[in-house]
Amino acid sequence: MNGPEIDVEFAPELRVFLPNGRRQDGAARVTTDGVSTLGHVVESLGVPLTEVGALVVDGREMPVSYVPTAGASVSVRPVARPQRVPGAPLRFLLDVHLGTLARRMRLLGVDTAYESTDIGDPALAARSAAEKRVMLSRDRGLLRRRELWAGGYVYSTRPEDQLRDVLDRFRPELRPWTRCTACNGLLKEATKEEVAEQLEGGTQRSYDVFAQCTECGRAYWKGAHHEQLVAIVERAVAFREERR
Repeated sequence: MNGPEIDVEFAPELRVFLPNGRRQDGAARVTTDGVSTLGHVVESLGVPLTEVGALVVDGREMPVSYVPTAGASVSVRPVARPQRVPGAPLRFLLDVHLGTLARRMRLLGVDTAYESTDIGDPALAARSAAEKRVMLSRDRGLLRRRELWAGGYVYSTRPEDQLRDVLDRFRPELRPWTRCTACNGLLKEATKEEVAEQLEGGTQRSYDVFAQCTECGRAYWKGAHHEQLVAIVERAVAFREERR
């Protein structure tokens, strides 16, 4: 027996998650079972709840736990920007596919944990919850896990666009040059003697200003790629200032 039918309309920002036939107008008529929550219905159509800002049923905002009745008209709206993540300092966890984004976020001083190997969705979700980190991923299945502290879908495959989207959505505080891009540890000033074992002859002769990670011990100096890194930082800081 067929259950209640409801009409669901998705905001343009969310239509990327819908099947091709529904992306143009973002509308769907859905037959429900009469007991499933609105959150379940939305996710069954392909949209992770991490990307949903409000669910409006017949003009009234409803929680994801609401069970829609026959004839309901549902509007699914995107997360408001900037998105506030309450209850913890803003910090992030990125999955194995987002290594370049993780390094750029660390370059900007954003607390960013990253798994360089695939430890599996359950372990990632558990770490997000335990450390109260926002899970960033392009894996919709991972973002549907209920134990996540918070999450966000990474829409682009280009690191520059990924970074701008994170900065626009979450507006993290930027403290460039304060974190290790390899492990996320904090950096401190270091003397040449303290990092001498990591320096080759040319570096020994050419540089006098160094920093060192307080966690993994890695040394940093203004080497051959420094101008490229400066450009990344300057673009990100300028973009962040535009969004204030």
